[in-house]
Amino acid sequence: MNKLFGVVPLVFALAVAGCNQPPPPVEKVQPLDTSEQKAPVADTSQPVSSGNTPTAADIAAVAALNAQFDPARNPVADLETAKVEAQRGGKRIILDVGGEWCSWCHLLDAFMEGDSEIRRFRDGNYVWMKVNFSEENENTAFLSGYPEIKGYPHLFVLDAEGKLLHSQFTGDLEKGKGYDREKFFAFLKQWAPPAAQ
Repeated sequence: MNKLFGVVPLVFALAVAGCNQPPPPVEKVQPLDTSEQKAPVADTSQPVSSGNTPTAADIAAVAALNAQFDPARNPVADLETAKVEAQRGGKRIILDVGGEWCSWCHLLDAFMEGDSEIRRFRDGNYVWMKVNFSEENENTAFLSGYPEIKGYPHLFVLDAEGKLLHSQFTGDLEKGKGYDREKFFAFLKQWAPPAAQ
């Protein structure tokens, strides 16, 4: 019995000591960000020699212009991004009008991706911007500011300010079931910025 009386005060003392300890810190929960998220837009405040700024958002914004024909993209906003990049890099802009449904559009992509010399020349002198034309979105309002298109893909060459310089029917650049390298390269060289010609 004496042992029990000795244990009870010890248990009581431990319980009271436990009550005097501060409660564990409560983690603050950050509120959920429900604000509207906007697509990245090029930032002109930090020009660098390559023509891009060091920010990943700029690189992503420019890469997205040529990623695919997307009915959800806004060509007006895309053109603003393209103009920023063209002005910063001393380039011109090519609007590539077509759609994911267009087999010749995919042939053009494969043609350029498969020819490193043409691709380097294109990337060094142009900002390439795809403009969707499909059943989901014909981009009628945007394309109404340009000459009539006979077939797809169709290329419009613009200066760095967005002014139309040339409308190119790509059928004139075809050869057999693909594109004529000599004609296509000549087209790119002809409409490149003056320093590159």
